[in-house]
Amino acid sequence: MEAQKVDMFMMSNGKFFESHNTNVIRERLIALDESKWPMLSTTQFKDPTTTLIVSILAGGLGIDRFMIGDTGMGIGKLLTCGGFGIWTIIDWFMIQKATREKNMQKIQQFM
Repeated sequence: MEAQKVDMFMMSNGKFFESHNTNVIRERLIALDESKWPMLSTTQFKDPTTTLIVSILAGGLGIDRFMIGDTGMGIGKLLTCGGFGIWTIIDWFMIQKATREKNMQKIQQFM
C-alpha cells in the first residue's frame, strides 16, 4: 500500500492507539494488501477521550465498558453499582488504555 495513504490514515487515527504501537501499525499497513483498504478505511474506532468522559459521568452503570465491547464487565459494573464505587474510580484511570487495546484488536483483524 502507498506510504502516503498510510501516513494520512495514521495522522487521522493515531489517537485511537497506544503511541508505542503506531510504528508497528504503520509498517503492517504499508505491507497490507490493497483489497483490504476500503474496509479498513471505513472502520470506526472508539475515541478514548469520549470513553473517559462517559466513564466519569456514568461509569457506575457500566456504560463505559458496554461502549468498548466489554459486555461482561459492563454487566458486572451495572449489577454492583460500579463495584460499590471502587471499580468506577479504578476505571477512570484504566478505561482509555482499555479503549486503545480494543481498537488495536479491531485493526489487527485487517493485518
